[in-house]
Amino acid sequence: MMPGQEEPNDANTKMGRRQSSALDGQRETQRIVSRPQFVVRHSAAADCRFEPHSHSSLTVTAVLSGSMLATIGDNDFALSAGHTALTDAGQVHSASGREIVFVSIGIGPGLVNELVAELGLTRTNAEVVFRASAVEDESLIETARTLSREVEDVRVGQGAMLDALVRQLTIHLLRSHLTVRKSARIELSRAGPVDRRLRRAIEFMHDNYSRELGLEEIASSAYLSEYHFARLFKQITSVSPHVYLANLRLERARKLLAETALPISQIAAMVGYQSQSHFTKIFKSVTGVTPKAYRKGSRM
Repeated sequence: MMPGQEEPNDANTKMGRRQSSALDGQRETQRIVSRPQFVVRHSAAADCRFEPHSHSSLTVTAVLSGSMLATIGDNDFALSAGHTALTDAGQVHSASGREIVFVSIGIGPGLVNELVAELGLTRTNAEVVFRASAVEDESLIETARTLSREVEDVRVGQGAMLDALVRQLTIHLLRSHLTVRKSARIELSRAGPVDRRLRRAIEFMHDNYSRELGLEEIASSAYLSEYHFARLFKQITSVSPHVYLANLRLERARKLLAETALPISQIAAMVGYQSQSHFTKIFKSVTGVTPKAYRKGSRM
């Protein structure tokens, strides 16, 4: 697929200058805004890599320039400017990018469920998933560019503007790229829609992620044997309980880094890592940056 072209204008020219300077000299820039219902991340890097992981949110990753190789579920995608990757909540994905500028928007289940109800799509037992994992949609790219400008240039009313833009983005996704399926096995929890057979275990992990957790203890919370629990969990979520727990800890760490001034060593301990160096290694492998760089990006 060939990237779409657009007529130049002042805003896009300004954006282009910012993107070019961000990649000069192999430098990397990050801008991160964390809000209760979503996270927006603007990234520019000469080279980046994200090891397999998942999120509890729906994730939209719009490529503004450069190229990205992404694996989403069992499928591989070659993405360039004008392409957008769409990742379901809990879906395992990984990526690598070259001379890349992208905007990633993580939309929490609370906002998705709120809009699903407002639009009258369904009321209960809903599973919201993307129809495709990679698309070319100029509306998504334009919204991503606008979000990028809002994140980079802090102005009066930034929070309200971001709230409105992400809400608009989510409505567009529900119209064009998401499908809402009713399921007798889906229940709502603090983690969003979950399979009712695993709800107790997922709630247990959300309550206890800050301490050492063994498979036996997690399985017991769901009243299942270790063997049957591990097999069921992998079958439904496509990841092992261990990987799910690691992703949960890293998501919590991202939120704490962006929204608090707590020392990184304390955050590492709060999310279940006794060694700050081990936490830093794992964090960078998934997010592409160190905890310190992630925090710096959220403060700019």
